Amino acid sequence: MAKIIRWGMVGTGDVTEVKSGPGFYKAENSMLYGVTNRTYEKAVCYAKRHQVGKVYAHIDEMIADGQVDAIYIATPPGSHKEYALKCAQAKIPCYIEKPVAMSYADHLEIMKAFNATNTPAWAAYYRRSHERFNKVKALIDTGAIGDILFAHLSLYRPASQEEMKNQSWRVQPETSGGGIFMDVGVHQLDIMNYLLGDIVDVKAISKNKGGYYTPEDTINATFTFENGIAMTGDWCFVAGYYKDEIEIVGAKGRITLSCFGTDPVVLETGNEKQTFLTKHPEHVHQPLIQTIVDELNGKGKCPSTLETSLNTAWVSEKINQV
Repeated sequence: MAKIIRWGMVGTGDVTEVKSGPGFYKAENSMLYGVTNRTYEKAVCYAKRHQVGKVYAHIDEMIADGQVDAIYIATPPGSHKEYALKCAQAKIPCYIEKPVAMSYADHLEIMKAFNATNTPAWAAYYRRSHERFNKVKALIDTGAIGDILFAHLSLYRPASQEEMKNQSWRVQPETSGGGIFMDVGVHQLDIMNYLLGDIVDVKAISKNKGGYYTPEDTINATFTFENGIAMTGDWCFVAGYYKDEIEIVGAKGRITLSCFGTDPVVLETGNEKQTFLTKHPEHVHQPLIQTIVDELNGKGKCPSTLETSLNTAWVSEKINQV
């Protein structure tokens, strides 16, 4: 009989309201057992809204409780390493928001700490568990567009009011590890790693065009995968319009879709065009959470680990160093 996995959650920010938090108590054989936040009152309010039974003053109290089976670190990246190493030392399985760490070296250190205690840990690249991306993977793997020739990523959007006032933690490198790219661009890199393999070379031009904050807001990059496939990417977070597209071109056709939207996956071969409308989860983390719960119960494996996300950490740091 499957065990009910009791989750502790560190951080109760925006991502936990709909995207992740409810997934822990809606997934099968899973419950959100307790929460903590650096501002205790915020954790209390969250617990009331989501009917969570326990509120902890700090992660140390959560770990010491002895009733928590796994911990979700939902804080900004600046505190991931501290909290993750505590979990590794206590041999508590851990699900870590992306990016896993502020640097590639820190990601490696966290991964080695969990491996040293033989404790599983996962990265919150939840798109690996979504139906739309697994449909694309199936199309590629079955040769629907033939041998892959190249791919292109595009993501443009205007700056938010919070970003323009330099008030978002996402544009404060000491907390986020970089700019907006480190929050959203890494999702695109990870899903392309899932679809096409490891990237072994990256060249980028990173600039700040808007002047609202210190980190780059516009990036143009070229990538080479281990299998020889080439990819280009353009990101702009101060643009006057919105565009979100992944294009994968093969010898027989192409696949297009958005990374963050819910539009259909489009397959074009010759004069034929097919669209595939896939289900989009209400709580985007929930499908991946379910794979973690199942793994902890000895049924299957989660597709997003600290090992699978290591390549994205390396690539994103190369872009940040430009």
